[in-house]
Amino acid sequence: MVTAVVLPLVVVLLVLTRVLGGDDAEPVADVGNTPVPERADLPPLPVEAPPIPPEAEAPCEDLLGELPLELAGEQSRRVDSDSPYVYAWGEPPVVLRCGVERPAALEPTSPLIQISGVNWLVDTADPDRIVWTAVDRPVYVQVTVSADTDSAPVTALGPVINDTLPLQPIDTDG
Repeated sequence: MVTAVVLPLVVVLLVLTRVLGGDDAEPVADVGNTPVPERADLPPLPVEAPPIPPEAEAPCEDLLGELPLELAGEQSRRVDSDSPYVYAWGEPPVVLRCGVERPAALEPTSPLIQISGVNWLVDTADPDRIVWTAVDRPVYVQVTVSADTDSAPVTALGPVINDTLPLQPIDTDG
């Protein structure tokens, strides 16, 4: 009698497992119920970037290899650029360029803002955007945001920059 009840129950459970999505694949680990970030479903962003000097290639590769898929609540997006050292997130876009030229405005008296251990030169000359340039690393890292974006992106990038690009004295002599 027990076999008559258990066998149909096992069959029903197997059928339900197949119908409801059970398969032979390994289960995916649930780590703290945190969804895995993906790239935003946005068109590729065209980004101009100057040629990168050879000495900037290794540090920029290190930095780009550690950039997050999500930055300040914005998902990464694809870029269309001649440089492999450009990355972007969201809309309006936050654009990072690694290995840019020394900012012309960097002088001994330039006001710098230190956020998350990184010294930034902030350019607000364009009313539509703010350009933050990390000036205390072996390569200059530029982050461009819309004029109405606060410092959240550069704050979030600080630990990544600190972990991948060593601190160095600021070259204000040009």
